[in-house]
Amino acid sequence: MLDWLKSNTAAAREKLTTEVAKFRNREFMEAVVAGCALVAAADGSISSSEKQKMIGFIQNSNELKVFDLQEVIKAFTDICLKFEFDAEIGRAEALRTVCKLRGKEDAARLLVRVCCAIGNSDGNFDEGERAVCHSICTELGLAPADFGL
Repeated sequence: MLDWLKSNTAAAREKLTTEVAKFRNREFMEAVVAGCALVAAADGSISSSEKQKMIGFIQNSNELKVFDLQEVIKAFTDICLKFEFDAEIGRAEALRTVCKLRGKEDAARLLVRVCCAIGNSDGNFDEGERAVCHSICTELGLAPADFGL
């Protein structure tokens, strides 16, 4: 999956955009934003530059453009504040939000693919980001190996 994603970035983004549009609802958007925050916090905190990077990604992301930008930014800011208050509380809240997709296999699988794409958005899908995506898979009851994790 990851090799395919790297070698076919444009096609992958177009496919993700089409698939995300199928799940255009608040629950899915909040789960995607929570996944973004988890990936951003993979190194232990969400720095100001990571927030800016994630907001920039959200603003320019074909995958997330189906959602109202202000709602996405508010949801991302809200989850970031929880991480700032306490990293473990932020992580728990983000995972709780992500887990709302447990049992909704198509949406859950798409969430993991979006998180992997976000982790790779800087061209470096590092071990911490991979571990977070692996954890998301586990929480959703998905096989991490299905995503090359």
